[in-house]
Amino acid sequence: MKIGITLPQFEDEADTAIEAARRAESLGIDGVFCFDHLWPMGQPGRPALSSAPLLGALAASTSTIAIGTLVARIGLLPDAVLLAVLSTLDRLSDGRFIAGIGTGDGKSRRENEAYGIPVDDAGLRREHLAAVATAAVQRGIPVWVGGGQPKTVALARTAGTAVNLWEGDAVQVAELAATGMEVTWGGPVEGAAPGVTARLLELAGAGATWAVCAWPASLETIAEAADELRRLTASPGP
Repeated sequence: MKIGITLPQFEDEADTAIEAARRAESLGIDGVFCFDHLWPMGQPGRPALSSAPLLGALAASTSTIAIGTLVARIGLLPDAVLLAVLSTLDRLSDGRFIAGIGTGDGKSRRENEAYGIPVDDAGLRREHLAAVATAAVQRGIPVWVGGGQPKTVALARTAGTAVNLWEGDAVQVAELAATGMEVTWGGPVEGAAPGVTARLLELAGAGATWAVCAWPASLETIAEAADELRRLTASPGP
């Protein structure tokens, strides 16, 4: 299982996030990811760096680490524009980009409304998500569809993408993985490296292919836990 971390993008400047990505790369963390929110959840008075320009800067500032959206929200941009953004990031990063895509939910509705961005009903958003995800897969871009609801899982299966479970538990991961789906996980992890390692081991054992830890988890703690996870799950030698 690979390990990633979300970045500190709810700032007025990008230096903190870029430096965190460089540090993550130097520590051997597998990927860094950006949210696609117009402000931090529930905090409209705070700033938020736009994910696409930030990821473009990360593509130029790193060389080996995966970069990705977690997740780009359907409806903030027209489908064709969103697909162009995802394709551009894939090219800029020389294939290191992971396109997390989701429909958004009631928690993010206020962001759209504040900026006059229409919110389609859930069924129509899923149709747009299916179209963008399918087109991205056809262009060779790895795609994670956000959410574990049955209709979303069915969409991901048809489009040939992974499913990302944000704050899902190991049982949910295992149930989906048992059906042959690729399952990735994201969410907060707390505590020192031994506890984080135990959490990551649980997810790896359930079948997750990635675990993306939410900032402000310590980069050093995540890297230490990732190293221990690799040691514990490495195949024995001959």
